[in-house]
Amino acid sequence: MNVRVALTSCGLLMAMVAGVAAPALSASASTPAKTVAAGKAALKPAPAQPIVLIQTPQAFCQQAASRLPNVSMALCAQAQLQANGAKSVKGHALMQRDVVSPNAHLRVLVIGGIHGDELSSTSLVLHWIRAAGETPSNIHWRFVPLLNPDAMLQAAPTRTNSRGVDLNRNFPTPNWDKEAPQYWSKRTKNDPRRYPGPKPLSEPESRWLYEEMERWKPNLIVSVHAPYGVLDFDGPTSPPQKLGRLYLDQVGIFPGSLGNYGGVHKKMPVVTIELPSAIRTPQEAEIRQMWLDLLRWTADRLGAN
Repeated sequence: MNVRVALTSCGLLMAMVAGVAAPALSASASTPAKTVAAGKAALKPAPAQPIVLIQTPQAFCQQAASRLPNVSMALCAQAQLQANGAKSVKGHALMQRDVVSPNAHLRVLVIGGIHGDELSSTSLVLHWIRAAGETPSNIHWRFVPLLNPDAMLQAAPTRTNSRGVDLNRNFPTPNWDKEAPQYWSKRTKNDPRRYPGPKPLSEPESRWLYEEMERWKPNLIVSVHAPYGVLDFDGPTSPPQKLGRLYLDQVGIFPGSLGNYGGVHKKMPVVTIELPSAIRTPQEAEIRQMWLDLLRWTADRLGAN
């Protein structure tokens, strides 16, 4: 999650659910408590079941349908995911689906599940794969619904990956070696849920995304998170003012974040979606409206028409 807010009471509750000491609130806390009500505090452990190593789309769908909100085996199978060659720390394959328009002249990368306890983010991406196949656009879409499978597949999903690193603080922003550890120490009080790692790109999951940005050079990255109920943006163009019921709220940047690295440093626009809940998806009509608003903005601002 490209978290643009400091810890709130919801964050403290989740720290206790995860079994870690609750860190002190950052002095920069600015988001009203109502924006995170019913966020991750209600997140419950998944039913006990064997965790198989995800190497195939079928294995991914079996896990997704049993763990994610509003995801059926049929929806996941319809996504026609394929392993993209990347692996998590524990060896789970990262899954991907490309939906390509015959007249595509924009490349858009859509990422979910950077934080494993934001289950709704992966669900939304799977629903949007279906929407991309149903809605004409001049875009080459690349969807990666779950960047952090190690964390999501735990009985009690975690924000950080299996080595305890916040992947969204692990990107090589300028002066990372000084700013990222200092921010973690001073502003988060060494919150383990926001540990940036021993060095930038220390984790295979964040390293894959960094390399994908270099290889594929997307014109836009859409990063889906939860549970703050806002829309954020980093980049050189005019941001979308709303997607569905989520309205723009640009509240700063963080060392090592994807928005900072991509949008500010690389001048590659990054839209960050913060869904209102980590454990529930929006209604189908809202999912559809968010998708249509994204299409309109890419047409108006990025020339996708």
